[in-house]
Amino acid sequence: MEPIATLHGIIVHGNGLGRTVGMPTANLSPSRGCEIPPAGVYASRVLLSDGAFIGVTNIGARPTVDRDSRATIETNIHAFDRDIYGEQMTLEIMYYLRPIRKMESLEAVRDQVRLDMAKAIRLIGE
Repeated sequence: MEPIATLHGIIVHGNGLGRTVGMPTANLSPSRGCEIPPAGVYASRVLLSDGAFIGVTNIGARPTVDRDSRATIETNIHAFDRDIYGEQMTLEIMYYLRPIRKMESLEAVRDQVRLDMAKAIRLIGE
């Protein structure tokens, strides 16, 4: 299947909140000219210098942890926990999974991302 969108850019530091609940994310600062898909949660393929990985990407606001509506592009990468700040990343947005919604806690977000990841793995394949 062809990606919905392909984004390129550098991985930058976020607030580090996901890491506190065992859900680190790679925050993408997209290159100019990238066409960003509508807000939502997506199954994605993450391409780094050392391989391809499956991810769950949030594009848009983070209402559970932020009061402002500043949009971010952050991806939880399946079975991955390595320092990749400053590296180039290509993000292939493959499937729309669900809308963004405010949850009662960061732990609830983590639990939902685990469900989203299981679906992403089924859709994209390991």
